[in-house]
Amino acid sequence: MVRWEPGTPERLQRAALELYAARGFEETTAAEIAQSVGLTERTFFRHFSDKREVLFHGQQLLVQAFLDGVAAAPPAASPIEVVAAALRSATAFFPDERRPHSRTRQSVINRNPALQERELHKLASLAAALADALRARGVSDSAATLAAELGVTVFGIAFTQWIREGEERSLADIATGVFGELLALTGGSS
Repeated sequence: MVRWEPGTPERLQRAALELYAARGFEETTAAEIAQSVGLTERTFFRHFSDKREVLFHGQQLLVQAFLDGVAAAPPAASPIEVVAAALRSATAFFPDERRPHSRTRQSVINRNPALQERELHKLASLAAALADALRARGVSDSAATLAAELGVTVFGIAFTQWIREGEERSLADIATGVFGELLALTGGSS
């Protein structure tokens, strides 16, 4: 068995996604994922707490991308301008090369209610982290929560459009357009 090859979590993630897409999430075991890349089930559980987490590994990197955008926003920026900066930063996390992977991952999630719930939890955690970062900049509690929730909603809508078959625009371009629609609806500007 190949035990000490570098990139074990990434290899397990790729294998899991392929198996989930081909056979279904429920029908695939952690042991099968590990065996498909020449590892043991025990090795799988050294890297992931359960087979759901293979799909959500690296979530903190996305959160950090949003927070980096908050940190880069000018001190005098309004809450919505800070959210726009966070969105710009986060969309860089999804270059066009990731689109096929993201499409496959989302199709697996869409076919399983428990994974859909986990995805919603991920987005709620992202909104909470973004709201906390806004509060740390002195934004009031309700304004921080509202701005963060709006930002995550814009991200979610843009991401859904980005992974559609035939879509060729970058996530950044789509998010900019969706954010513009939000501003038009509210009569605001960034």
